[in-house]
Amino acid sequence: MKKISIIAALLMLVIVCRAQTPDDAMMKAWQAYMTPGEVHKMMANDDGSWKAEVTMWMSPDAPPTKSQGSCMQSMILGGRYQQSSYKGTMMGKPFEGMGLMGYDNAKKVFVSSWVDNMGTGMMQMEGTWDDATKSITLKGKSVDPMTGKDMDVREVHKIVDNKTHIMEMYMTTDGKEMKTMEIKFTRE
Repeated sequence: MKKISIIAALLMLVIVCRAQTPDDAMMKAWQAYMTPGEVHKMMANDDGSWKAEVTMWMSPDAPPTKSQGSCMQSMILGGRYQQSSYKGTMMGKPFEGMGLMGYDNAKKVFVSSWVDNMGTGMMQMEGTWDDATKSITLKGKSVDPMTGKDMDVREVHKIVDNKTHIMEMYMTTDGKEMKTMEIKFTRE
């Protein structure tokens, strides 16, 4: 009887240790999750310095305002994320912003975050690539400073060619989506 108890205890110990030790499937999943792939290589093609021509609409019935800026993009953390640093003007004031774009290998979506000196919040979005239109459509939330509540935001990043990209931003207020910004990026 004592031998069976010792064998049972050792078997239980092996089972517990096995449950706490990563197995091959777990290690393979983590390796796939953390390894930059073809989408990350595609993103790296956009590294470099870009000139920005910005058009903004404050309301559907108001004429747009135009401004200029520049953007520096570079892959960071071993080619896993692309960092964007933007400088220009907005509403006649100096404007700076920073973004991070990545591709989540597990979720199979692009992930994006944005911060700038015109607010204290952080915009978070997720989206997918459309090969037919050569574009990424991201959807997420941003705060409406007038109400303090979240509003829906949609961005479309179109790759026209290797030297020209267009970003369009749409915001939804009172259930109506409106184009609020378009930036034409030209590689310097």
